[in-house]
Amino acid sequence: MGRQSADVTQGLAHDHAHDHCDHDHQTSTRRLAFALVITALFLVAEVVGGWLSNSLALLADAGHMLTDVGALALSLFVAWFARQPATPQKSFGYLRWEILAALINGAVLLMASGFILWESFARLAAPEAVEGGLMLTVAVLGLAVNALSAWLLHGAAHQSLNMRGAYLHVLSDLLGSVAAIAAALLVRWQGWLIADPIASILMTGLIIRGAWRLVREAVDVLLEATPAHIDVAALRAAMGAVPGVTEVHDLHVWTLTSGVVAMSAHAVAPPSADHARVLRELHRAVGAFRIHHATIQIEGEPLEECCPPLHSVPLSKALA
Repeated sequence: MGRQSADVTQGLAHDHAHDHCDHDHQTSTRRLAFALVITALFLVAEVVGGWLSNSLALLADAGHMLTDVGALALSLFVAWFARQPATPQKSFGYLRWEILAALINGAVLLMASGFILWESFARLAAPEAVEGGLMLTVAVLGLAVNALSAWLLHGAAHQSLNMRGAYLHVLSDLLGSVAAIAAALLVRWQGWLIADPIASILMTGLIIRGAWRLVREAVDVLLEATPAHIDVAALRAAMGAVPGVTEVHDLHVWTLTSGVVAMSAHAVAPPSADHARVLRELHRAVGAFRIHHATIQIEGEPLEECCPPLHSVPLSKALA
């Protein structure tokens, strides 16, 4: 009776956690949609203002804002698409689309930053006249819009790489607006025309740093690298410490999508051991490492002869 009550309590807790996650996802999606709308509306104003004022900083910020619109739209679509149910052909569902969206967003930011750096250095060599008053007005409006979008997405940025990619795009425009305001003040009050391209270079340098980190993390997930918070040696030791386990081999840990870690391993336990108990204890040990999906094979003796480590299999044999 006590075990049944515990199972019911665990089930209710799981349902509550699932409902909480769904609520967080819906809230994040609504905020993402609102950020997309206000960003798209201001994009038009910034392009017109940058063209009329001949400000490279504003046009650079508008270029990033254009990538923001695409990035936010992609992130919004993927946030919905990744929640679609799994199928026999897609047994893990579409979770990895969030990682692909993050990779695309980061790559677009890097490419756009390279173009802006090229234009900025060209403008340094040959400064052009800038309408500082109009540039300042548009930059201040842009700061307000980007600050609102960043505030909307800040809380959801830790939930997935996809949401972090969208947040980084908006944050890059926030930095761009700050740089554009500083440049506009220098142009208007000091007549310092090179402040415009210098602001673009400083802004772009900060953007590249965040974009590169995003791309690197997305690539690590796609390459199924071990998550940074998992100590494989400690995990192997914890599994090996389970009574009845004599060896742990073929241990792999990887990230399915943001916040979802999976692992697989072979554990050797003699036939005399209670394999059901050993399996329960192994899953309990693995759960302490924040691993959400574990596949553990219990062997009476090592089966490495028929199941050699993946890296030791010749490529021609693996592809056969």
